[in-house]
Amino acid sequence: MPIHFRNTPANEPFLFDSIGSHWNQTCVLRPKGYPLYHYLQTERGQGIVKIRGTEYILNEGEGLFTAPFIPHSYAKGSAEWATFFATFTGRIDSSIQSITGYRPVLFIDRERGAKIRQLVDEIMEKWEILSADTYTQSIYCYRMLMNFTDGACNQALTNDPLYLRYVEPVIREIESHYDTELTVQELSQMVYITPQYLSRLFRRFLGCSVYEYLTSCRINHARELLVMHTHLKVQEIARQSGYSDVSHFIAMFRKATGITPLEFRKIN
Repeated sequence: MPIHFRNTPANEPFLFDSIGSHWNQTCVLRPKGYPLYHYLQTERGQGIVKIRGTEYILNEGEGLFTAPFIPHSYAKGSAEWATFFATFTGRIDSSIQSITGYRPVLFIDRERGAKIRQLVDEIMEKWEILSADTYTQSIYCYRMLMNFTDGACNQALTNDPLYLRYVEPVIREIESHYDTELTVQELSQMVYITPQYLSRLFRRFLGCSVYEYLTSCRINHARELLVMHTHLKVQEIARQSGYSDVSHFIAMFRKATGITPLEFRKIN
């Protein structure tokens, strides 16, 4: 059951925070989710993953790619459940949400699962080299992430008039101005609908509310600043992430990650 953990700073665009295979998967309960993007695939047997009230059955060769802080649980669906997994970090790991089409959960079928399995086997075989050569590891990590691009979902979104008219403009506004004091009320007024309807559309297309999406963008940006700009004080990171109140920023960061900004910086 080989498992490898990152032992260097996350200075490359993408890196594996952890990766493992041939894991005898046990039951897992994460009411606050996991703090990084992560992937789980069945090698043998069957597993049951529950995410936000939806139950996913993972048969051999099938997997799930899940966004940070999404509550979930794992359980065996057969006497034996062997898995492999990977978690992702890096200087620009916040861009993974655009790679996945802003989907909080992606189901990976056997066809794509076979390609990912082949890549993971190669990574595990070369890990001794990759752990020292982080540049090459970053390339392998990016290759793996490319398997999670969801072209069909993205195409469906770009063809949906409700998404194009109401959701896409708000996403652009959030990603361009998350460092300002945006509110859901202001964002909904921008597209001439109620905050309640806008959040329903976000949940329909992206699996989260407008406020959750805005918070995710801000916290992801804060994580990047904490790691890449160690000279910045928490007060400045809060301001650049759209929080005028430092105490509120720290509370939101802790709620999202389970730790304070300074603890996050120390770990990373």
